[in-house]
Amino acid sequence: MAERAPAAAAGPIVRLAGVNKWYGRYHALHDIDLAVARGECVAFWGPSGSGKTTLLRCIAGLESAQSGTMEVAGVRKAVGPLVRPAPTPGVGMVFQRSALFSNLRVIDNLSIGLRRVRRMERREAEATAMRYLARVRMADLAPRYPSQLSGGQRQRVEIARALCMDPQILLFDEPTASLDPELKQEVGEAIAALARDGRTVIVATHEPMLIDALRPRKVLLKEGAIAGEQSAR
Repeated sequence: MAERAPAAAAGPIVRLAGVNKWYGRYHALHDIDLAVARGECVAFWGPSGSGKTTLLRCIAGLESAQSGTMEVAGVRKAVGPLVRPAPTPGVGMVFQRSALFSNLRVIDNLSIGLRRVRRMERREAEATAMRYLARVRMADLAPRYPSQLSGGQRQRVEIARALCMDPQILLFDEPTASLDPELKQEVGEAIAALARDGRTVIVATHEPMLIDALRPRKVLLKEGAIAGEQSAR
C-alpha cells in the first residue's frame, strides 16, 4: 500500500529513482530517475512507444512499477511485481481521448465526482463546477452534452473536471493529438494558463505547438529511458 512520505516542503513534488516497468517480457520503463519541483511545468517528449504515457500512468497510479522508488504528492508509492495499481491522491489526469460521460450534461460530468467522492451537496458541487468551467471559458456550455461539443471544448471540460478535485499535480496525456491546429492552440493556451498560475503540470506530447505554448522543461524519452533534458526557455 502507498504511505505518506516524510514531510519535505522544499523538496520535489515528484521524485522517481530507478523506476522500472514491464508488461510481460516488454521492458516499458528503464531505470527512470526524475525529480519535478512544485509548480514546475515539465513535458515528456518523444515518439509514440517511447514510454511517455506509461510514465504518466505510473505517476497517476493507474499502473504500478515493478522496481524503484516513487514519491508523488507526498505519497510513497508501493512498487513490486505483485503490487496492484492504486490512484495517487492529489493527482489529476486528462487523457488523450475524452472520458466524459456521454449521457450526462457538462455540469453533471463535473459535479458527480464532487458529490460522490467529496460528499458535497448538489448546490455546492454545481457552484464549484461552474467556477472551474468559467476558468476554462466553458461556463455557457454547462447545460450541453458532450456530443454537442467540439474536440477542443471537450478537452477544456476535461481540464475543468480534473481541477474540480483540486489536484496538486495535473497530468496530460497527448491532450492535443487529435485536434486540428486551431483547437490545438486553444487547448495549449488553457494548459499554459494553469502552469502560469503555479500548478504543477506534466504533459506527455510530441506536438511542437504545445511545447511552444508551455515552454516547459523537456524530458526526452527514447525506448523507455530518459535520453536527455532541455531546460525551460
